[in-house]
Amino acid sequence: MMSSNKEKAVSFLQLVASGDVREAYRSYIGPEFLHHNPFFRGDADSLMLAMEENAAKNPHKILEVKCAIEEGNIVAVHSHVKQRQEDIGGAVVHIFRFNNDLIVEFWDVGQPIPEKSPNENGMF
Repeated sequence: MMSSNKEKAVSFLQLVASGDVREAYRSYIGPEFLHHNPFFRGDADSLMLAMEENAAKNPHKILEVKCAIEEGNIVAVHSHVKQRQEDIGGAVVHIFRFNNDLIVEFWDVGQPIPEKSPNENGMF
């Protein structure tokens, strides 16, 4: 049975978080890939190299998927990401657009988790 785009998006994130960035790209990124992270050039290689650099600096990164939603060719994944185990981390939403079963467009937005918050519901 073929994986859903939602499963592919989650697998991509898990591979990247575990440091297997090149495998994630080989398996899931389409040839016409572009992204919208404002800190890097918009091509696949620029983001891949940044992800590899982050993985080298943070070899024990934790990505805990809280929710994944698929609608048509769009997948959104809401996660708790910690660069190091002892970090409080941040809430991150990754949005993927698929074409021919591969990721062709990518957005990511994040918000640090405050140490103290008046909201008793937390961020998750």
